[in-house]
This record gives sequence, structure tokens and C-alpha cells, in this order.
Amino acid sequence: MHKRTLGKLLIAAGLAGGLGPALAQSQSAAPLFPGKTPLRLVVGYPPGGATDRVARIVADKLQSRIGSPVIVENKPGAGGRLSAQFVKNSSAAQPALLLANPAVMVVAPLVFADSGYDPEKDFRPVSEVNRYEFGLAVSTAVPVKQLSHLFAWLKANPEHANFGVPATGSLPHFFALMLGETARVPVEVVGYKGSGPLLSDLLGGQVPIAVDTFDTQIAQHEAGKLRVLAVSGEKRSPMAPDIPTLKELGLNLVGTGWNTLFAPASMAPATVQRLAELVQEVMKDPDTQQKFAASKLEPVVSSAAETDSRLKAYRAQWAPVVKRSGFKP
Repeated sequence: MHKRTLGKLLIAAGLAGGLGPALAQSQSAAPLFPGKTPLRLVVGYPPGGATDRVARIVADKLQSRIGSPVIVENKPGAGGRLSAQFVKNSSAAQPALLLANPAVMVVAPLVFADSGYDPEKDFRPVSEVNRYEFGLAVSTAVPVKQLSHLFAWLKANPEHANFGVPATGSLPHFFALMLGETARVPVEVVGYKGSGPLLSDLLGGQVPIAVDTFDTQIAQHEAGKLRVLAVSGEKRSPMAPDIPTLKELGLNLVGTGWNTLFAPASMAPATVQRLAELVQEVMKDPDTQQKFAASKLEPVVSSAAETDSRLKAYRAQWAPVVKRSGFKP
């Protein structure tokens, strides 16, 4: 073969080799929505909270994969129900996903006569993205250091059986009731307007006991300003392996919460499935997992089918507790 012809073939092969990955990348990053329409990721709480932090990590990683901007929109109000109503009514021209927790997608539809949405008919689960557990914490003014001692103290001093929770009707509220039932101790739930005021009163000794998400308690536990006696997970938290689980301590009780992405029922099933696959990619990303760990959050990799199955099991666990409590907003 002529040297000049061979050279041209080698150059062409080299260019093709160099363009291959770029071409594959451009094809994989083809916009999921026509005209690179932005995808809104809607959060039912103000900026700065745990759910908001989760949304911003996921949005940042997802936009390069769907080929269009992902914009976090905070729509607080009515305990997160306004965000669910907004996404339920979103159109194909302005696609939206809802990042919601059990208070919005499990509890609210059970306790409100009309929450404005049906979590099973109006939404399709896309992917669970993180999970959290609850901590049972006591003020340093409470003279106990073990769970068994706490129960003995409460039985001897029932007037102190005040369990602070971040909000009435929240998952910690119902978990506190479950805890009292399981341990056969009196429980008087005291609802606060958020984890901040609850933590302040716990540190100050105004409320002796608190049930809240563990990530809100761990820093003060490590500083010795409160004592977390047990966590509610299936196994010990990697963030604090010294703290036992309730199950380890003899209470057959496990409770966790989650943040899950939901698509409105009006979104095309193929689009929902593709989003689910891309969110799985995001959650497998080592950098994503590192960012979650830095925020004291547990990342979860879950398919749409796995998420749907977990949701059904979760509703079966919690619905009887909520109904039995007789809670009314």
C-alpha cells in the first residue's frame, strides 16, 4: 500500500477513535425533555434543611445526565402538602419531580379529610434517594445513661414522660407513640415548630426526652451536650457505631424515614423509567455518596420497582399506627 494512503487511513482511524467517546457522550447526554426544557425538582420545605440539601446534591448531578437544567424549587407550606399539589398539577411543558418524605406521602393523606392529592393515584415513584433513622435522646439533666434505666425512671416518675418531637403529626411523633406502646411506658408527646426549637429546649432541660431524626442530634451527642440512648435503625449507624439500636436493647421496633423522588401520574411512563435509571446512576456516583456522607445523610440506590415495593411495605407498617393514635390536625 502507498505510504500516503496508509497515512490517511491511520489518521482517519485515529480521528474515529478520538471521536468515539465524545460521540457516545453526546448521545448519552441527549436532552430528555424537548428543547432542553428545565426539570423542576420541588421541595416542600424552606432552603437549608436536610430535604433541601438532598435535592440540591441530586439536582447538580442529574442535570448533566438529562441534558437540561434541573432547578430546585422550594414550595413550603401546609407541611409539604402544597408541594405535592403543585407537582400533581404540573404539565408536560413544565416537567417537575417531587422530593417528598413520609409526612407528605404517607401521614398527611391519612389524617387530613382532603390533602389535595392521592399519593398512589396521582404519583409514580421514581427512586428513593436517602434514608434516615430516629434517635431517642435525653437531656443531660435526666439521671439516666441507658435505655433500660430511662424506662424504669419514667415508670417511677410518669410526670416526666414528656417526649419532644419536631412537629405534631410528624413521623417522630408517631414513632414516639410506637416506642411508648412497645416499652409499655407512658408517653406525652410535645410538638415543636421544627428541630431547632426542640433541640434548644432539650439542651436547656425544658423537655427531658426527644425523638427526632438522628442527623439533628449527633453533633450535640458527640459534644456531650445530650445523650442519644438508642437509634431506630435495623443496625447501628456508621456515623455513631457506639450507640446501640432499639432492637439490640430488646425492643422489637425499627423505624426509618426517607426522601423519595415522585413523578406526577401525567408524566409519560417511558420518561419516568428513564429518570429512574439516571437517578440510580447519580446515587452510585462516589462523589454523590461522599457529599451525602459529609451531610450526615445515608444515600440509597433504588430502582423504581424497588422503591414502589418499599413504599407499599412502609404504608402497611405505619398506617395502623397513625390511625390508632387518633391524631387529628
